[in-house]
Amino acid sequence: MQLRGAVGIVTGASRGLGVYIAERLASKGVDLALAARSEDDLEATAELVGLHGVRVITVATDVTRNKDLQNLVDAASADLGPVDVLINNAGIEQVGRFEELTPMDIQSTLHTNVLAVELLTRFAVPGMIERKRGHIVNIASLAGKTAVPYNTVYSSSKHAVVGFSWSLREELRPHGIGVSVVCPGFVSDSGMFSGWSGARDAPKIVGTVTPESVAKKTTAAIEKNRAEVIVSGPMGRAVDVFNAVSVDATALVARRSGLYDFLEREAGARG
Repeated sequence: MQLRGAVGIVTGASRGLGVYIAERLASKGVDLALAARSEDDLEATAELVGLHGVRVITVATDVTRNKDLQNLVDAASADLGPVDVLINNAGIEQVGRFEELTPMDIQSTLHTNVLAVELLTRFAVPGMIERKRGHIVNIASLAGKTAVPYNTVYSSSKHAVVGFSWSLREELRPHGIGVSVVCPGFVSDSGMFSGWSGARDAPKIVGTVTPESVAKKTTAAIEKNRAEVIVSGPMGRAVDVFNAVSVDATALVARRSGLYDFLEREAGARG
């Protein structure tokens, strides 16, 4: 898909990966509607995006409110034009022991990471179908491709996003609409991992990736209509193969690498 002159929506655009993705899209000539709950932080992102000479609006949005999601699509369409690109980036993560999470912890994670993604997509898709043009990118995680203990609800939510993306891609293919899912590993300097890790290094088996690399591969997924992009080191990129051979063997490697101990220590620190 040609990005220059397109109209896009980016959720979770006030901080973390959303800022990098928005700026990368703007550098490609995409006019943007930036969405998040924090209006002040959105304005800061809008200033960066505006430096690329594109049109930009900010829309205060709580993705757990259906009315806000519909308003986001309506505002983008009214101010910028029909929505061509949707980046479902907003998400939350709560590392912890599953039995210590509250029911509200579980509900909020699934609502933000899964229901909001599917509902916002539902509001945006009819216009794309009508024009036979569009691309949807769902930002999932390497946690959506393998077992991640002590981050179980987050992992399950990202598995759901992967399945949703694969299935919707095939359903929308006849309409000329692309769907991609991007699965980063631990992201350095920005995003959720850097927020909860306390600047500790990730286990070497996984390593970290830069937010710039995630943003670059997100735009490439749109331009080349890729079904899935895993942004990680070699071990992460091969996780599908390992799991297909043996889920238990894959978990054994992760356990012996220290990855599960790393997550368990973080869960204990938060308990």
